[in-house]
Amino acid sequence: MADAFFTGRRPGLAVFLNAGDPPLPVLRDVVLALDEQRVDCLELAVPFPNSFTDGPVVRRSATRALEQGVDLDQTLRFVASVASELRHLRIVLLADWSHTVKPRSVSWFLDRLAAEPVDGVLLHGLPPRLRTEYYDAAAERAVPVVTTCYAQSAPEILAEAADRAGAYVYLVARYGRSGTQADQDFTELRGTVEQLRATAPAQVAVGFGVRDRHDVAAIGELGADAAVIGSAAVSRVEHALSDRLDPVTELTNFVSDLKPT
Repeated sequence: MADAFFTGRRPGLAVFLNAGDPPLPVLRDVVLALDEQRVDCLELAVPFPNSFTDGPVVRRSATRALEQGVDLDQTLRFVASVASELRHLRIVLLADWSHTVKPRSVSWFLDRLAAEPVDGVLLHGLPPRLRTEYYDAAAERAVPVVTTCYAQSAPEILAEAADRAGAYVYLVARYGRSGTQADQDFTELRGTVEQLRATAPAQVAVGFGVRDRHDVAAIGELGADAAVIGSAAVSRVEHALSDRLDPVTELTNFVSDLKPT
């Protein structure tokens, strides 16, 4: 059994943000506040343009971060600067294959991560033909991988996601772009969650369409180990920046509202 990523309340919480949105000095305070609130995981993205899986909220966030020049080097330096102060929060680095990894190589990228205090990696947009190479290279370097799958994925893809997860399995609730659907029925995922939990050495998180405490509770009722909150968190950052509010306060209040009453 892999080390548990989500060790507090159940379901645990993973929050997605782009590195650089809010700006890195403010993001540092955000990360420390999330740690104080015992959020389990921050999925911190190296910003990249034109994501085919994200809606306008996350795309605008990436654009704001890219306009500040945030790249892999700056993101890793940021993680290194804050990691020693974290007591509970773990940081998973999310990177895009085409934007961040393809110009070099999988080995080069994983070598960089193995030398830094990141707790896991989620590689977005990796071509299927490269998955085995990626999983093997990550295992050789002891870099825990977040695998992804859908309830509609072929049986062999579900089995691979379960088998190769070193951090956790991210079960994506639906196809489409993040933040673009008003309501999500998570109950249809119950069978897939049960299958993954029975076969995966790592824990199972569910995301895409998670907006409030009711969604988090619904994911917990499925038996999942954690809920992943993406666009809903990023939109709080955007609201704070556009209205000249404090992103730390906005996200702290948002996370507090996600917890059971």
